[in-house]
Amino acid sequence: MDALKKPSGPNSSPLTPLGFLERAATVYAQSPAIVYNNLTYTWPQLFRRCLRLASSLSHLQIGRGDVVSVLAPNIPATYELHFAVTMTGAILNTINTRLDARNISILLQHSESKLVFVDYQLTGLIREAVSLLPDGCSHPLQVLITDDQPPTSFTDNFINTYEGMVETGDPGFKWIRPESDWDPLTLNYTSGTTSAPKGVVHSHRGTFIVALDTLLGWGVPKQPVCLWTLPMFHANGWSLVWGMAAVGGTNVCLRKFDASTIYTAIRNHHVTHMCGAPVVLNMLSSEGEPLSHTVHIMTAGAPPPAAVLLRTESLGFDVTHGYGLTETGGLVVSCSWQRQWNGLSPTERARLKARQGVRTMGMTAVDVVDPESGVSVPRDGLTQGEIVLNGGSIMLGYLKDPESTSKCMKNGWFYTGDVGVMHPDGYLEIKDRSKDVIISGGENLSSVEVESVLYLHPAVKEAAVVGRPDEFWGETPCAFVSVKEKTVATAEEIMEFCKGKLPRFMVPKTVVFKEELPKTSTGKIQKNVLRQIAKTMGFPVKSRI
Repeated sequence: MDALKKPSGPNSSPLTPLGFLERAATVYAQSPAIVYNNLTYTWPQLFRRCLRLASSLSHLQIGRGDVVSVLAPNIPATYELHFAVTMTGAILNTINTRLDARNISILLQHSESKLVFVDYQLTGLIREAVSLLPDGCSHPLQVLITDDQPPTSFTDNFINTYEGMVETGDPGFKWIRPESDWDPLTLNYTSGTTSAPKGVVHSHRGTFIVALDTLLGWGVPKQPVCLWTLPMFHANGWSLVWGMAAVGGTNVCLRKFDASTIYTAIRNHHVTHMCGAPVVLNMLSSEGEPLSHTVHIMTAGAPPPAAVLLRTESLGFDVTHGYGLTETGGLVVSCSWQRQWNGLSPTERARLKARQGVRTMGMTAVDVVDPESGVSVPRDGLTQGEIVLNGGSIMLGYLKDPESTSKCMKNGWFYTGDVGVMHPDGYLEIKDRSKDVIISGGENLSSVEVESVLYLHPAVKEAAVVGRPDEFWGETPCAFVSVKEKTVATAEEIMEFCKGKLPRFMVPKTVVFKEELPKTSTGKIQKNVLRQIAKTMGFPVKSRI
């Protein structure tokens, strides 16, 4: 039997999600792959376009191991580039479109990007970013994505237009398969909500696993209609960019959106699936209308308050809550729903659904451990520890950062930096980021728990809690709140509301009202920004209450 343990030619092909597109062009030959405004491509048309573009890239000497960046919103070109770039053997780097020129310049330099595709609305941004590259640093080639606009802004900075490269490419191009499962496929930079962005490298194998794993765990059927409310630059749309090709889904692309745009798209295209951070749920439930058909929505990125889940599902959305990081390539924990829970009250169902859940089928293990000893914490739903993961979709590591890689990948686990508890039934629940835990008078205080209570207040639209320096307590909870339209609330009223639902030490001692809370492009509230604001406020006048 030992002789049979080694792979042979027919069974040694590396796993890669790129093959999903080739198969879709055959199996879903008459089905729409992309819908955008008045534009529609079928899966065979999309496959040929990607081959043409890959061919043109190869003629530019872009190939195995090179980094190609994309600075564009959720338009068809962004979707196509996930396949076309990587079909050359190159590594795809999708850049957050809300970054400023300085940060984009840092990412271009760090990634050593050879070429960058730029949306026509972002030409000024890339021009400034490239101008900030230090002397001696090579400048990436630039290709202009004109979208549905004429190339009026075409300048000498760009070597070609996107459609120009598609038109001149060879539709018979033989795409480059990975030599190994472990060949790098993507380079994604973390959002930097708690520290400087790090370059996360994912392999073909890991992306293949997480793409299929998410489809299976979410129960996605063949040929769904996916509305792209999740930025494709965020962990490659949680790897569902490739996943939609696996099931022949229709990708409804949006350059930008608000609640009205989403509801219109749901009606016009009979959308069945969509994803987004809890801020999207909040938007839909605050400005929403009852649906005529069920829309399955996957949310992750931050623990959604039970009150928001309850409001969203009351409109007809079927919410699935998951958990993942840029370092996992997508969702690796999901709140797998149990049939007997359907008989519980709506409030109790929402409370259970707010938990992150259990490992997906593609993950090997998930645990909550004491960060010092590495020993599992009791499964009592109370004892907090650090969430650790083990599975095939974990990143290869951080680009050019072995120190950070070794700090989080140790003892056979990936240490997430997230604080959570394990419930007796084996379901995981996040309590906070390790850097967001507030220590007040020696007590560890979960900002997430306070936020969940704040969201119960009828006037609260958004809430985030951080520590404010306090001369006596060390720090006290400071709540930043935005209120719904046509509602009024005072700081005293909100604090009084919390007193009846939280231990006294967890009640916010300060409430700050803002029109809108600062967020990353993926909808995460930037607590690092709020933390700096709280620091500048100084000590409260009365701190011993």
